[in-house]
Amino acid sequence: MKKKKKHAEENTERWLLTYSDLITLLMIFFVVMYSMSNISASKYKQVAESLKMSMGGGKSVIGSDDTSSIKETVDPEETQQTDTDDQEKKLSELKSEVDKYLQNSEMSGSVSTSINERGLIVSMNDSLLFDTGKADIKPEFQQKLVEIGKILNQLGNYMRIEGHTDNIPISNNQYSSNWKLSCDRASNVTEFLIKSAGIEPEKLSAIGYGEYRPVGDNSTDEGKAKNRRVDIVILNSKFNAVEENGINSNSTNK
Repeated sequence: MKKKKKHAEENTERWLLTYSDLITLLMIFFVVMYSMSNISASKYKQVAESLKMSMGGGKSVIGSDDTSSIKETVDPEETQQTDTDDQEKKLSELKSEVDKYLQNSEMSGSVSTSINERGLIVSMNDSLLFDTGKADIKPEFQQKLVEIGKILNQLGNYMRIEGHTDNIPISNNQYSSNWKLSCDRASNVTEFLIKSAGIEPEKLSAIGYGEYRPVGDNSTDEGKAKNRRVDIVILNSKFNAVEENGINSNSTNK
């Protein structure tokens, strides 16, 4: 009688090898994830080396040892704040220079400066610039306006020339409303700065507000005098960008 051949015993513990490989890979994965949560240049290098060794050597899949491959993340808000601080400093320095010129020229009582959310504002009393009910710039003030314009143009920002009046209705043959008077005054100052102070036309705009943007009380003579003015507004970086985008958009559409 033939003897039955014995079957080779099956290795029932082979699955342990696969299981141990899986556990090892999971451990590596969680180590990498933990390390990446607080990664630095030195830790990045250590993690790369560890993976390289655990995978049996060879080229690292994460990258070379050159830590320059780790790029610093730049916070846009932080950059914007830095630009804003820099712009405010420049506007403040420009204001000081204008104030010095006004003091030396004995115009501090008729021209004032201030900085608000739009930028630097140089506010000129209308009696310094014009005769009553007129929009022609007085000859005796023209050279002083040139000097002010040249100082303000140093920054290279866009400027808005804004005309304002008090609330007393104008009554002459040339102007039928305060709107028209304020617009003509702003336009004449703008054209003068272009021709005489050398400011680029693209950097300037003119607008008239009539009596509708008062800074003083129109019920008093002092308040009315404050409201009759021409403002030169040197726009800050935020409003400067708006003006620039508008010009670029118009150029593209031509």
